[in-house]
Amino acid sequence: MNGLRAILRLPLRSAGRNCQTAASEPTLVYTKELRFANDAFPRTIPTYRVLDDSNTEAQDCRIGDEQLVKMYESMVKLNVMDAVLYESQRQGRISFYMTNYGEEACQIGSAAALADEDPVYAQYRESGVLMWRGYDYQDFVDQCYGNAADPNKGRQMPVHYGSRRLNFLTISSPLGTQLPQAAGAAYALRLRGERRRLVACYFGEGAASEGDAHAALSFAATLRCPVLFFCRNNGYAISTPSGQQYAGDGVAAKGPAYGIPTLRVDGNDLLAVYNATGFAREFALSSQRPVLLEAMTYRLGHHSTSDDSSAYRPEREVQRRRELAPIARLSAYLAGRGLWDEQRQRRLAEASKRAVVAAVAEAERREKPHWRELFADVYARMPAHLASQMAKLDRHLREHADKYPTVGG
Repeated sequence: MNGLRAILRLPLRSAGRNCQTAASEPTLVYTKELRFANDAFPRTIPTYRVLDDSNTEAQDCRIGDEQLVKMYESMVKLNVMDAVLYESQRQGRISFYMTNYGEEACQIGSAAALADEDPVYAQYRESGVLMWRGYDYQDFVDQCYGNAADPNKGRQMPVHYGSRRLNFLTISSPLGTQLPQAAGAAYALRLRGERRRLVACYFGEGAASEGDAHAALSFAATLRCPVLFFCRNNGYAISTPSGQQYAGDGVAAKGPAYGIPTLRVDGNDLLAVYNATGFAREFALSSQRPVLLEAMTYRLGHHSTSDDSSAYRPEREVQRRRELAPIARLSAYLAGRGLWDEQRQRRLAEASKRAVVAAVAEAERREKPHWRELFADVYARMPAHLASQMAKLDRHLREHADKYPTVGG
């Protein structure tokens, strides 16, 4: 019996060289006070910001003037593209669209702080990340129109972009699927010994309620995956306000519970988003650990063209938040430093609109993908049922060839 007691008192790692349990066991701290653990933590996690209330002073601007102007121009260009493509959907030219109004700083600020080699797993409101990396108006419009120039061959809904060249994984419609995928991709980088790249994973606070989010955070923390989880908390998951999504202090409060270093940042402050993303990326790479960054922002537009946000939020709320929007704030800061003015704003907006309209006209002239693409890229050898369907479609198209403007007829 004494021998058994002696064995039980040994540290668990002494029982076998392959046992990993001891390293992950929490250090126990005992107390005689009976109280909930919640009482020991601050009620609200602080939000990092750089711009002051007047948007004229910045406590820690780490971006050069030329780069800062380029980032502002990218936000404006994104805004203009949204306006044109939103109207295109309303005119029946495309089937669906989602705008980025109010969330431009989250996208451009974070994208500029990442390396172009960092793989991105996005949700569906990260168009600015692609734009910053070099996806041009024609690329965006071709995808939304699903024509022959679309790399996805017209198979995806509009705004479900993807670019192998720009390390941007194709977007999926179901919420949260990209989170465990990102954790796995980051784990693969770690296993391969790549220490100069991490995975950036974007999602909304609504997606954080999905089971995939919890699985991803847990796996990334325990397997020490170099992944930056970037949560856009824009206030609403479609029509559900964030207050009905969780009872705790936002999404950031979940990070410490999983053992993940966590930051909260003002998502309407481009300077703050840039600083926070760069800080988080450097830490994740040096420590080979995940980081959770929650950007507090606001969705000014409807959730999508299938939504009418006036049904669940008052216009006065939207108007109040419009005054705090990223473009308005950064414009004031740049004007105060003599880097921007109304004349430059007007020229940029007009030139951007002409470029988007031209891209739309070109997209509408381009043919649709060849119909046989419907049956490709699934099986190495086409099964009988697909071959039968393809033959039936072939006969139908031959009978009505003038009705289907596809490549190759």
